[in-house]
Amino acid sequence: MSALWTDTELAAAFGSLESEPLRRAVAGVSIDTRTLGGGDLFFAIRGETNDGHDHLARAFEAGASAAVVSRTRAAELAAFGPVYAVDDTLKAMERLGVAARARTEARIVAVTGSVGKTSAKEMLRAMLTASGSTHASAASYNNHWGVPLTLSRMPADSRFGVFEIGMNHPGEITPLVRLVRPHAALITTIAPVHIEYLGSLEAIADAKAEIFNGLEPGGTAILNRDAPQFERLAIAARARGAHVQSLGSDAAGDAQLLELDEGAAGTRVSARIFGRMMRFDLGAPGAHMAENALGALIAAHALGADLDVSAHALATFTPQKGRGERLALAAPGGAVTLIDESYNANPASMRAALRLLGAARPGPNGRRIAVIGDMLELGADGAAMHTELAADLADNKVDLLFGAGPLTRALYDAAPQAMRGAWAERSGELVDEVARTLRAGDVAMVKGSNGSRMGPLVTALREHFARLGARG
Repeated sequence: MSALWTDTELAAAFGSLESEPLRRAVAGVSIDTRTLGGGDLFFAIRGETNDGHDHLARAFEAGASAAVVSRTRAAELAAFGPVYAVDDTLKAMERLGVAARARTEARIVAVTGSVGKTSAKEMLRAMLTASGSTHASAASYNNHWGVPLTLSRMPADSRFGVFEIGMNHPGEITPLVRLVRPHAALITTIAPVHIEYLGSLEAIADAKAEIFNGLEPGGTAILNRDAPQFERLAIAARARGAHVQSLGSDAAGDAQLLELDEGAAGTRVSARIFGRMMRFDLGAPGAHMAENALGALIAAHALGADLDVSAHALATFTPQKGRGERLALAAPGGAVTLIDESYNANPASMRAALRLLGAARPGPNGRRIAVIGDMLELGADGAAMHTELAADLADNKVDLLFGAGPLTRALYDAAPQAMRGAWAERSGELVDEVARTLRAGDVAMVKGSNGSRMGPLVTALREHFARLGARG
């Protein structure tokens, strides 16, 4: 296996080593000693609560080949192993990312959007891998350190690259996409995420449209015609010289969703794509997942991947933890199905998750149960946006609602009396009540913003039913 980076390339990016030569060939790049692998180049990044310089000894004990450290601390840290001294370690990682982008001939796609960008990124990973060597962002590495880290890890001989780019405020996407320089840019949808900081859907669309600022000349912009602000995004893309392609529910786009045949864990999708009738299996349920798949297929086609091969590969896609993953919990007399949507939430993704719950088929005597935490960063209209979800509960035949957090109280009070299971100020206070309530045949969906801590509630429920099964 060839080295990811040679000592000559690293010297060009950072200058000479301050001490001994590289201990071994550089096989990877890391900023976290907990996951560092043998041969990784370790960047000592200084964060808000942690400083990588304080973990240098651990990095070399774990097998780091070298470290990139601040010039002000290089002399003291050189005792642990070979170090490159730089003025700013994060800027140095960006420089390595620029070098990675410059040396590869890979065709690259960047993905952003208010909802669904990680799922679309993982779909692209699956379909492009079927056509050639593909490098993609890990987890949701989509911010000011995640994007350059992902770039710096990209092998020179990659055929495809997939990068997720996120933002909380205006101006954050532009510098990141200019590092990535994609040939295609996919915006999944626009929703009131971070509206507390941005003020309006128009402002959110403008911030997402920054992804077109880094498109390579003649690049392709992929948009959802059914999403808010489609025309605004299309105008922004064309203003930057992009070729706009689109998906939607009508025939005006390049891909049209025609029919869904949803099962417990997947979907048979029928669509018209570039004038062709296509049917393919998608390893996740939900119309929103099918829309993401169509956007990803257009993007893969724009990069030169075979459309049939890409569509076939979508059968291997499965939802990630907290993004629609389905878990079977062993309850007395049968299983409880838990739909884990706990990664994050906003009104658009909450409605999509409730539609998933509505489409689920409970077992005999089973119920549909929604366990909902606060959706955050919605600004002054936050409580009203929660209240509006009461209609979605009814439309999707929810039998019981559990709520956690002060904003969700507004939804809980708006729900019919018979639907109210329990409400608590914090998610942890709901665990026992939800666990006591769930019974064989039930389908429960858990969702909320990260700050409402619904993920730990899912973990607690899994542990509870695992203990119950062990006793049984």
